[in-house]
Amino acid sequence: MKRSNAQRLRDALEDDIINGRRAPGERLDPEALSRDFEVSRTPVREAIQQLVASGLVTVTPKKGTFVARVGIDQLIEMFEVMAELEGMCGRLAARRIGETELAELREAHRRCAAAARAGDPDEYYYENEAFHEGIYRASHNGFLAAEARQLKQRLKPYRRLQLQVRQRMHSSLDEHREVVAAIEAGDAARAERALRDHVLIQGERFSDFVASVRRFGAYHEDAV
Repeated sequence: MKRSNAQRLRDALEDDIINGRRAPGERLDPEALSRDFEVSRTPVREAIQQLVASGLVTVTPKKGTFVARVGIDQLIEMFEVMAELEGMCGRLAARRIGETELAELREAHRRCAAAARAGDPDEYYYENEAFHEGIYRASHNGFLAAEARQLKQRLKPYRRLQLQVRQRMHSSLDEHREVVAAIEAGDAARAERALRDHVLIQGERFSDFVASVRRFGAYHEDAV
């Protein structure tokens, strides 16, 4: 999947922030970023706007752009809400999906499988985005889909981080298979449960996630 200069810059900055190479409170200089990444100011502006939307950076008028402080408790709360929104999308999709939409969902799942076989977590993430977007559209509820997209954007860096945990990409693919099977069967309750469990961080996944975020040090315990 070809990515624009803005997407590549955003991903690079996300990785730097999540991995602690850019500390909370550090100022981001647009001119330096443009020079370092050999891109024009336009993709720099776009990348910063996307990072603001995900909550990783903040912009203070007359002062500049800074790496944000993120609280672990807030992250967990957002994942809980995301799981409920995704579950609702899955329930409606199982009842409302059309044949063309179902074919597109199967194709998105196939591309996820190819990325997993290649061992490429970033490619898997973007194909995973297409998979979930297909479910949002198939819900045929524009308001619900918009809310899910907005929160998913906030959680994007951490969803990418999850895929770097050992074996998470392959277990995610297994969960996708269950989601597709439930939607194909028109089983709304099963689809809702499968998607909720797919997104919700609980049990061992919760421990792995917290350990990863703490290791990378991109958050503060008292952040809001």
